[in-house]
Amino acid sequence: MSRKILLVVPEAPAVQAAAAAAERQIRGKGLRIGVLDNSKSNADHLLKLLLEGLQAQVPVASVVSMRKPTASAGAAPQVLDRLAQDADCVLTAMAD
Repeated sequence: MSRKILLVVPEAPAVQAAAAAAERQIRGKGLRIGVLDNSKSNADHLLKLLLEGLQAQVPVASVVSMRKPTASAGAAPQVLDRLAQDADCVLTAMAD
């Protein structure tokens, strides 16, 4: 099954960012959030703070947390598939 993944880059021109934001909608009881921890030191703490901040701003229906085994390897296809299926947006971060 093919899934569409939309990347929103903060440095994107304002017109592109506005168009991407217009496509996103919170449906039902809230946003389904995915969290992808890259397993670097303190990434889990940073992601927890980001998630708490997001939960304070918008209704959240569910959170799916996944963790890569190592920071140097890409996420496994099944991890990406799960996040694409169960999340409306995905938070990820690197920290040391």
